Amino acid sequence: MDKLSAMATFVRIVDKGSLTAAAAALDTSVPSVVRTLAALERELGVRLLNRTTRRLHLTDEGAQYLERCRAILSIVQETEAALA
Repeated sequence: MDKLSAMATFVRIVDKGSLTAAAAALDTSVPSVVRTLAALERELGVRLLNRTTRRLHLTDEGAQYLERCRAILSIVQETEAALA
C-alpha cells in the first residue's frame, strides 16, 4: 500500500463527507476507496471512521490521524513546489 496515497484518500473522504463523493473527486471507484480505507485501518490497527449507510463520523483516533495527515501532506506538497 502506498501510504501517502492512502493518507490522501482518507483526507479526501473526510473533506467530501462520503465515500461516493471522495471516489468521484479521486476519479476512481467506490470499492477502490473502501479498500484503501480498510487497508489503512487494518495497517494502523484502529478504526478511523464510523460508517453507516448515511453518515461518516471520525473516531477520536481518526481525528488525530486526520490532523497529522494534513500536516504531512502539506509538507510534501510544499517540498515538491519548492523543487519545481
